[in-house]
Amino acid sequence: MTAPAQTGSTVIPCLRYRDARAAIAWLERAFGFHAQAVYAEGDIVYHAQLVYGTGMIMIGSVGTGGDWEAMTAQPADIGDRETQSACVIVTDPDAHYAQALANGALLAIDIADQEYGGRGYACRDPEGHIWWFGSYDPWRETAL
Repeated sequence: MTAPAQTGSTVIPCLRYRDARAAIAWLERAFGFHAQAVYAEGDIVYHAQLVYGTGMIMIGSVGTGGDWEAMTAQPADIGDRETQSACVIVTDPDAHYAQALANGALLAIDIADQEYGGRGYACRDPEGHIWWFGSYDPWRETAL
């Protein structure tokens, strides 16, 4: 078995957006991400890296073709469902919740204390991707 890379985030969710440039701006404003790198031409984002603390997501535009595009679908194309989602650890879930909703995030699961620890909520971004934000840190706490 190979060893994981010694780097910041070794698992990085990748998402695609119909309007990736607008998604980047919205993810920064609503969720607090910071664009570390954006490789784009006009309205097409070929690759972008957005960071939040030591975590990262990568995003790109839908419609660029290629093997990756043939294997993925947008939530709107499959009945607003997802096959995976990102979980982001935040220090103040109530403040994050308020910021996200104030910027148009659509609430999916209301904020609440979780029986396994921490407090969190789920929401959708403008293109329907599901996100979980909460204070439970599995690196520091043991689930019940």
